[in-house]
Amino acid sequence: MENYAELKEKADLIRKWCLTATTAAGSGHPTSCLSAADLMAVLFDRYFRYDIKNPLNLYNDRFILSKGHAAPLLYTLFGMADAYPLEELNTLRKFNSRFEGHPTPKFRYAEAATGSLGQGLSVGAGLALLAKRESLPYKSYVLMGDGELAEGQIWEAANFATCHRLDNLVAIADINRLAQSGETMFGWDVEKYEQRFRAFGFETIVINGHDLKEADLAFEQAFYHQGDRPLAIIAQTIKGKGISFLEDKEGWHGKALNEEELQKALKELGETDDSLRFNLKQPDLTRLPEQAVAGPVTGFSFEKDREYATREVFGQVMAELGHKNTDVYVLDADVKNSTFTEDFFKTLPQRFVECYIAEQNMVSAAAGLSRLKKIPVVATFGSFLTRAADQIRMARVSEANIKFVGSHVGVSIGEDGPSQMGLEDIALFGTLPDTVIFQPADALSTMRLTALMIDHQGFVYMRTLRPKTPVLYDDHEEFKVGGSKLLRQSEDDLLTIAATGITVFEALKAADRLNEEGIRVRVLDCYSVHPIDKDTLIKCIQETRHAILITVEDHFAHGGMGDFAMAALAASDKGVYVKKMAVNRISQSGKMDELLEHAGINAQAIVNEVRSLIPAPAFH
Repeated sequence: MENYAELKEKADLIRKWCLTATTAAGSGHPTSCLSAADLMAVLFDRYFRYDIKNPLNLYNDRFILSKGHAAPLLYTLFGMADAYPLEELNTLRKFNSRFEGHPTPKFRYAEAATGSLGQGLSVGAGLALLAKRESLPYKSYVLMGDGELAEGQIWEAANFATCHRLDNLVAIADINRLAQSGETMFGWDVEKYEQRFRAFGFETIVINGHDLKEADLAFEQAFYHQGDRPLAIIAQTIKGKGISFLEDKEGWHGKALNEEELQKALKELGETDDSLRFNLKQPDLTRLPEQAVAGPVTGFSFEKDREYATREVFGQVMAELGHKNTDVYVLDADVKNSTFTEDFFKTLPQRFVECYIAEQNMVSAAAGLSRLKKIPVVATFGSFLTRAADQIRMARVSEANIKFVGSHVGVSIGEDGPSQMGLEDIALFGTLPDTVIFQPADALSTMRLTALMIDHQGFVYMRTLRPKTPVLYDDHEEFKVGGSKLLRQSEDDLLTIAATGITVFEALKAADRLNEEGIRVRVLDCYSVHPIDKDTLIKCIQETRHAILITVEDHFAHGGMGDFAMAALAASDKGVYVKKMAVNRISQSGKMDELLEHAGINAQAIVNEVRSLIPAPAFH
């Protein structure tokens, strides 16, 4: 049998640099790196196919470090693949270093930002699914810690992987027994982990993670593995392996060695040859992803005397855009007949991904698709997206180009009641930097904004409505990020009402009633909630008799469109009074009109608010 001496030297070189870098940083997780050093030495030196000059080469294998706190391991692996000098690892965790405490896109070889545990298998599954759908030969390897195997999302991803027959996905479980504050759920009982992966349909291999021969045979099997089932390599390891005073010792998680301890550890490792490098296998071809642009949508016409649900129009337009742009993928959480992504599914099933009722996995799998320049559209009820708040946050840290569409927003959904009402969604997406938020009110604006959403580079969230609404706009109307539309205006306007989505129609009804009383008000459709149209808001304040803005929205008061409007007007040189009309209580089941009234955001409530804000003489 082959001699593993040089491979052992490479594993110890990994250990040396993980220890050295964390000591230089004064913080980090060296013991979590040491347990996986032998496994990774085998994978990278013998089986990993990668073009180091082209990280996005579609023929590269993918490596996802789900246990993101072991970031020095990731950085050392690519350093030993000649991506950069190993000495640069001593900038770990320093300001402006590419080697952050947990991987982010600043490190160009990271497939996604990791460190919020339990998400890496989903990212890897998204990448593996892309390879299956587009006949790409790469494999996705995901290194997970045993602590994160307690996360439910891991098992959402496992379900997804077996459902979609991802035999190109290799899950590597580093079972080192110790988590942050004590022993993991099952310690070294690797049989329990094997039972769980087998129960979810994985083929499994259980090994001693420090036996290089066993690891070699396992990765060889993984390299040639086929058969419609994902593979899990369950490796029993020792946290802190290689350093006697660290091995299997509690109290060392997230703790770097001081200089004296480092020297003691390096002495135990013995002399290492810093010139050793991995013999990365080269992919057969080099092909880089190219992102297409769909452009404007044509062929749709909307009758003025008909009403349309914006969720239905979104579905129809997505099917058209999918034909124009082959990078678009649609991900569904078992609601395609409610979000109307079923239109896309019927015409483009190869780029439709059914994720079932597992929103956390759906978002992280979309981050995987985005890594190789696909444009994933994640669609479900707006309320259910809040279930994946952390996954959305981490996808944003990953700089993923994901489009989120939330249907059934607000109390306007009616009889389904408060559990289905998306009323926190604008606040969720609005906290994330540079995220665009759209809320079209009618069919034409939905058509335009859906196309704009797909072509925009970066996070976009669009709200769609369950109820049907009248057509407001003609085909010649143009829409833009940060735009709005003035629907009522005159030289005698007393104040401005800014509305979005369903409340646009309530604002229009209120304006018409007030007009009958001789009260002129301006009505603005803020279809771009973020960035909001600051210039038009300020212009309206300057041109109306009173510096008053009423914002009306079917969303909870805090974090909604009203807050964006207030922030936009904060720098105005004219004192402005902003009245936010929004949902301020938990709603109930009922008809839309009843619930809008109950929430205090219907036309009559707006009329009453205007009357209360304008002095009586100003009516005439």
